[in-house]
Amino acid sequence: MESLIGLLVAAPLLGAAVLLLGGRRLDRAGHWLGTALAAVSFVLGAVLFFDMLGRPGEDRTLHQFLFSWIPVEGFQADAAFRLDQLSMTFVLLITGVGTLIHLYSVGYMEHDARRRRFFGYLNLFLAAMLLLVLADNYLLLYVGWEGVGLASYLLIGFWQHKPSAATAAKKAFLVNRVGDAGLAIAIFLMFTTFGTFAFSEVLPAADGASEGVLTGIGLMLLLAACGKSAQVPLQSWLGDAMEGPTPVSALIHAATMVTAGVYLITRSGALFDAAPAAQTAVVAVGAVTLLFGAIVGCAKDDIKKALAASTMSQIGYMVLAAGLGPIGYAFAIMHLVTHGFFKAGLFLGAGSVMHGMNDEVNMRKYGGLRRYMPVTFVTFGLGYLAIIGFPGLSGFFSKDLIIEAAFSAGGVRGWVLGGATLLGAALTAYYMTRVMLLTFFGEERWRVRPAPAPTPAPAESGAAPAAVAGGAGVGAAGGTGAPGGAAGTAGSGAGAGSAGSGAGGSPAASGQAAGLAGEPHPHESPKVMTVPMIVLAFGSVFAGGLFNWGEAFVHWLEPVTAFEHPHPPIPIPVITGATVAVMLLGVGLAWLQYGRKPVPLTAPRGSLLTRAARRDLLQDDFNHAAFVSGGQHLTRSLVYLDHTVVDGGVNGTAAAFGGLSARLRKVQNGFARSYAVSMFGGAAVLVAATLLMRAV
Repeated sequence: MESLIGLLVAAPLLGAAVLLLGGRRLDRAGHWLGTALAAVSFVLGAVLFFDMLGRPGEDRTLHQFLFSWIPVEGFQADAAFRLDQLSMTFVLLITGVGTLIHLYSVGYMEHDARRRRFFGYLNLFLAAMLLLVLADNYLLLYVGWEGVGLASYLLIGFWQHKPSAATAAKKAFLVNRVGDAGLAIAIFLMFTTFGTFAFSEVLPAADGASEGVLTGIGLMLLLAACGKSAQVPLQSWLGDAMEGPTPVSALIHAATMVTAGVYLITRSGALFDAAPAAQTAVVAVGAVTLLFGAIVGCAKDDIKKALAASTMSQIGYMVLAAGLGPIGYAFAIMHLVTHGFFKAGLFLGAGSVMHGMNDEVNMRKYGGLRRYMPVTFVTFGLGYLAIIGFPGLSGFFSKDLIIEAAFSAGGVRGWVLGGATLLGAALTAYYMTRVMLLTFFGEERWRVRPAPAPTPAPAESGAAPAAVAGGAGVGAAGGTGAPGGAAGTAGSGAGAGSAGSGAGGSPAASGQAAGLAGEPHPHESPKVMTVPMIVLAFGSVFAGGLFNWGEAFVHWLEPVTAFEHPHPPIPIPVITGATVAVMLLGVGLAWLQYGRKPVPLTAPRGSLLTRAARRDLLQDDFNHAAFVSGGQHLTRSLVYLDHTVVDGGVNGTAAAFGGLSARLRKVQNGFARSYAVSMFGGAAVLVAATLLMRAV
């Protein structure tokens, strides 16, 4: 069975090579090839999973040695794979959800001229992520880590003809390079401390290393995790990544890239357990980020950016749990798996809505879509219930366990972390209910509303009233098409202008007709898109319950991630009741604000916090002030120092010698009379000096 491990990576890697190098002859069938190879990887993972179930618990770790990668004296790095319970969990999640996203993309990208290349990038992404979780040492993990970064850059910027997409891809790439530097430094420290990179040698030796060194390694690993998993302070790229096609958002935000940081921390648990300061930093980052993302999600009108902020928050829950050590490792991975189902389903549901709404992403221009997209409504709704922690669904079990673990941290720390997780649960219920109400309930705000009849103005001549009325109609009609989205707005403007140029036409009617031409016609997506959504909705409902039965999932991971039962200071039923109560509170507040009254088409100004949340709590402003502007000032100072001090010193020395040479050159002018005068003058000086000395 060990020989099958490499095929898990080889299948999507082969697909990427064929699709990206095979040329246009594969345009007609390339998408099916990419989907099939992703499915092959999932089938191989399932075969290995059932084989692993048949083995005793202590014999479930499989190794496959490929070749000696860097055989140098004193420096040995192998290309080898390690498949254990932790990596198997990720393999099934990555390949299973990844295959469904491939299938969904067949319909979503149907009319894209570069669909073959898109599927090549998807396959490359899967291969890199599988390499990351299957590597048996940190150096090979780093290769997969960088591969995921490259593939995400290509996918986020897939529509690079849009400046916003190109900028978002560059931003994600650069922010992640900061985290990647942390991983590189951690690997350097590991080699100088342990003399190896292999998990099987580094992790058991952690107890014998200096706590200071382990703290440094842990903090650098945390920095790497912050980059990939969009945690504070390296979270700014995540919202902009929504510029990529929606399947990319589902792939990156559900089961792959953003979970890499959680995998890295959990895999390195022995290092963090021996470095309490680094472990505390992990908990702090997770707690801050889960609230940061939730607050941002409450203010977003873009459906994809609201879900992206939700991802940031939910990954914060996982990071917090992983930072709690043995009482939280298994719960972090459990929530990661359930999140993979419901968040992928939510993003695919958002893509289905966009598919029927002319790619409109502003939820204020949705409303009442449940009547037109019943399958999307039901599947999205089940994902919504799962993420808010509705009792009985997957998110309820996994998130509730993290809240229990947070309270078990002990002392004031436990109460603070428990309170943060409960507040995050309330905010999650609020912003996700807001998304649900704005999208599927209420009035149909995407319909073009009739323009008000123009009011004639007083005229000085017979022809003037018609012209004035026409001008008034232009303004009315120009605003009428706004609810219909970008296409409707453009049509309204064109129609209004045309009508207004006449001398007595019906500008309102013309503008309205033009707006109607661009009005969305919401409809259900094709089966190739809805079937993956149904499968993911099924997982959103049942995954948590399956894991919760007999603590099977915890025992499954226990040989790899140590486990301790949480012991919160208050009874667990009380915590569960509080979790359900804050969830209902968040739902109720959202319903009071968005379910009982009409939703304005433009967002009101709002409070200072609301305005800040719309701008991602000023994270880009902070980065610009602290790093961009600071870097510019530093660069200008260095340029001034170079020109003034360095170049000034060099050029000044050269000028001094040049001036001295120019003056000395006048002495050697080649004229005999000058030399004779010099000789006479020198002789006169010598004679005068001699006479003076004798006189003295």
